[in-house]
Amino acid sequence: MSADLAPPRSAASSLYIGLMSGTSLDGVDGALASLPAEGQPMATLATTYVPFPEDLRVALMALQANGENELQREALAANQLAVYYAQCVAELLEKSAIPAAYIRAVGVHGQTIRHRPELGYTRQTNNPSLLAELCGIDVIADFRSRDVAAGGQGAPLVPAFHQAVFGSEEQARVAVNIGGISNISILPAGKLEATSGFDTGPGNVLMDAWIARHLGRSYDADGAWGASGKPDAALLATLRGEPYFSLPPPKSTGRDLFHLAWLDAQLAAHAYLAPADVQATLTAFTATTIADGILGHAPETGAVYVCGGGAYNAYLLKLLGEALSTGAGRAIPVLSTEALGIAPNHVEALAFAWLAQRFCLRLPGNLPAVTGARGLRVLGGLYPAA
Repeated sequence: MSADLAPPRSAASSLYIGLMSGTSLDGVDGALASLPAEGQPMATLATTYVPFPEDLRVALMALQANGENELQREALAANQLAVYYAQCVAELLEKSAIPAAYIRAVGVHGQTIRHRPELGYTRQTNNPSLLAELCGIDVIADFRSRDVAAGGQGAPLVPAFHQAVFGSEEQARVAVNIGGISNISILPAGKLEATSGFDTGPGNVLMDAWIARHLGRSYDADGAWGASGKPDAALLATLRGEPYFSLPPPKSTGRDLFHLAWLDAQLAAHAYLAPADVQATLTAFTATTIADGILGHAPETGAVYVCGGGAYNAYLLKLLGEALSTGAGRAIPVLSTEALGIAPNHVEALAFAWLAQRFCLRLPGNLPAVTGARGLRVLGGLYPAA
């Protein structure tokens, strides 16, 4: 029997599932992967996506801010979330025709509802105990808390994975994850131990909120609405004046800062703008703040590889390429991670499968240069299947 299909419940199994539901609150991405020993290639065996129903999206969005009866509302949302995570696991097993007994562990991020590392906490709501009961597989969850306990930001966690799968000995690269929030992983050529990264600011979160308000859509498909407008220089300057952007790394952010109320406050002096022009400006805001992060901390980069939902926004990628090339005075290719063998919408789920493996092998999952933690730490907590 191969290592991939080691005896049921064997610690020798290299099969892991990763689940990721991000800031966009749209659903859960899942990936089942074979993760052999370090230095050997990873193989993606199955992927799937399970959308969240509107009532769960509303409940999770409401938990982003203070409200009445929060503890019960969070507990009920966590239970419902676990059901959809379990559905995602079941679909992966069905697609791959691999029994649950052969999966070493499920790594699940949970749904971030508060992220306040400056106050010593981060909260990813989830019920991993219920998930373990529902899927019959060991669950590894709560990856951020140990890094925060060690004085770190608890985010971003994906740079360590980006280092493992996207790093090159010959070319300096930057991996950009554009989800609700954007983060960059700086991967120097031939110096993979020097990986760094941080949250650059908003990704899709403000664009999604704005199009939902005006057109009733959950996102701007291919950036078409944004591309129909024109970025406004004055509004863009106002948005870029947010103090977060002048903070040095390590740093991380989320909906605690970038939300509709924040945007409305910035728009107060720009009421003359058409909604499409605001969308165009928000797209430019995401693109230019990502470019600022890259040019300020990785000016030598030879190529930028984009993952996350933002990788499917052609207008955003166009503006990002323009901002990078203008700022660097040379052309910097902006490519999808598809060019490196991993579809943009699978990267984060695979990252949490990888983090689950790191936990099971008792290997560190954080990079102190990225998060600011006092040292390397094994991340996550175990919720056994039985």
